[in-house]
Amino acid sequence: MDFPTTHWNEIAQATLNGSVRSRKTLEKLCASYWSPIYQFIRSRNIAAPEAQDLTQDFMLHVLQKSLFSRADALRGRFRSFLLGALVRFLADAADKKNASKRGGGRPYLSLDGLDFEPGPETGYDPEPAVVFDQEWALQLLGSALEHVRSEYVRQNRECHFATLRQFLPGSSQAPHYDEAAEHLSISPGALKTEVHRLRRRLRAALYQEVAQTVSAPHEIEPEMAYLHRVLMSATG
Repeated sequence: MDFPTTHWNEIAQATLNGSVRSRKTLEKLCASYWSPIYQFIRSRNIAAPEAQDLTQDFMLHVLQKSLFSRADALRGRFRSFLLGALVRFLADAADKKNASKRGGGRPYLSLDGLDFEPGPETGYDPEPAVVFDQEWALQLLGSALEHVRSEYVRQNRECHFATLRQFLPGSSQAPHYDEAAEHLSISPGALKTEVHRLRRRLRAALYQEVAQTVSAPHEIEPEMAYLHRVLMSATG
């Protein structure tokens, strides 16, 4: 089996002033992990503006210090490595009054176009690591779902996807099978088959997402199981 390229391999080669491919890797990093990092920082009772600055500072810290190029990619998961680096960074930042200030001669990593939204300002879990893992899980799920949606779009079946996704776990309220089948002009039996296929395809897409965050194939299934538990906890 061909093991997909991991974040470890891609990001270890990425720099702020690197190639176009490196820049794209950095954009992917920011898009995938900005929210988990930001929510982790917020869960430490840090105000939103300062949390956004610290998230920006941490991204720059990772890139400027080339942390990933020095990490042992054969030991541990990307999620765990990133969280450990973040904890150490925040401990150092707590001793520096200017840690939340932008500028000062440091290069600024533009996040324009990433459409980052901090999310609702609700209560925070007393264990920040749980917040990070929940945001990480939701980001992976969102990426996998978007990948599957794009497949339906290419097949000119976006209407089918919009209806079928309502039957996925976590949806607010799924319509009745008969009603949905009539909407798609197929039989209820055919609809159930379509829903089963969508769930199977989504799991495969999630598998590929998780595969990019571990160092070896044998770690994928345990991480998938953990992802499931975290998502169940995040969605209640």
